[in-house]
Amino acid sequence: MSCIDDLIAKHCPNGVEHQELGELASYSDTRISASSVDEESFVGVDNLLPNQAGRTASTYVPTAGNLTEYRPGDILIGNIRPYLKKIWLATNTGGCNGDVLALRIAEVCRSKLTPNFLYRILSSDAFFAFNMQHAKGAKMPRGSKAMILKYRVPTPPVEVQQEIVKVLDVFTKIELELTAELQSELAARKLQYKYYHDKLLTFKDGLASASEGWTTLSEVGTFVRGRRFTNKDFVESGVGCIHYGEIYTHYGLCASETKSFLRPELAATLRMAKNGDLVIAGTGESVEDIGKAVAWLGDDGVAVHDDCYIFTHSLNPKYMAYFFQTSDFNEQKVKFAAGAKMIRVSSEGLGKIRIYVPPFEEQERVVSILDKLAALVNELSSCLPVEIQARRQQYEYYRNRLLTFREAL
Repeated sequence: MSCIDDLIAKHCPNGVEHQELGELASYSDTRISASSVDEESFVGVDNLLPNQAGRTASTYVPTAGNLTEYRPGDILIGNIRPYLKKIWLATNTGGCNGDVLALRIAEVCRSKLTPNFLYRILSSDAFFAFNMQHAKGAKMPRGSKAMILKYRVPTPPVEVQQEIVKVLDVFTKIELELTAELQSELAARKLQYKYYHDKLLTFKDGLASASEGWTTLSEVGTFVRGRRFTNKDFVESGVGCIHYGEIYTHYGLCASETKSFLRPELAATLRMAKNGDLVIAGTGESVEDIGKAVAWLGDDGVAVHDDCYIFTHSLNPKYMAYFFQTSDFNEQKVKFAAGAKMIRVSSEGLGKIRIYVPPFEEQERVVSILDKLAALVNELSSCLPVEIQARRQQYEYYRNRLLTFREAL
């Protein structure tokens, strides 16, 4: 920082000139034929990545008409939902659609403002907050092209700009490396957990005969389908319930409290899971979704939606829920899945799935080990976003400090 401070003290001791963006740059006024672009050179708002993460190859490329041309050094900004902070410093020539703004530094200003520095200024939280402040629309806010050009941009000497960009590049590299390291650690722990999860719950037929533990789900319990309820039946408090969609989005291995409640007067018409039962999703948008199970551990019964099954059994409920997460279970359920738009599995199909049932003490031992492993993974998963956010805040602090200048009078 001292080097930059020295440069500022040397070149602009009385402050830094600020100008409106429109005095320094304008929106691209050149066009390019859609036939000239491909997945790598077309930029739509969908393939600009959130949180200043750049861009990715497009999955859709227009084939007719003209597009706004962008060139190396232009700054592309997603103009829909500015809070997503979509921005990219172009490194090639290409075309973009109307939902992407292509800002180009004026030729006469290139000696006083570098693209890399302007990109850093427009990547700041201050700019995106300004953009959102003047955006129009509630559900799908759109930035104001006119107001964006009124954003005030500092223009310190180019020597200062280059030094700031160099420092911020180092910060960005460190942040990306630390994030990748943390994510790699989490991925490794998840793979380790999955390995032991499957190893502890997968048994080969050669290890034991059917009479010594091999059986099917229909032989260790009974499946009962839930009863239908609709959105109009939901209330703030009442009879606890589990909707099949919540199994994918809200619940994990087990639960003792519900996210949703039904009108109390419906109680007599509902089907309830009791403590120890599994609640199993019987419908989903993919084969991966169906068969996801939640062990109900609440003291009171819970109402179950008719796209779910209640599985009543005498085994350790968490052991059973862990089994429903295994690769072995997932490989078996595929044979019983049916449907196109919505995939379903019948209770008869689920009942045919084979499972090895060890003594109850062994079930408890397996659950104890998996609980500990899951706790480690969950702890790491919860710490990871916090750690990444801390690194990002540290980076943003220094970025804001480097990009904030006292305005010359």
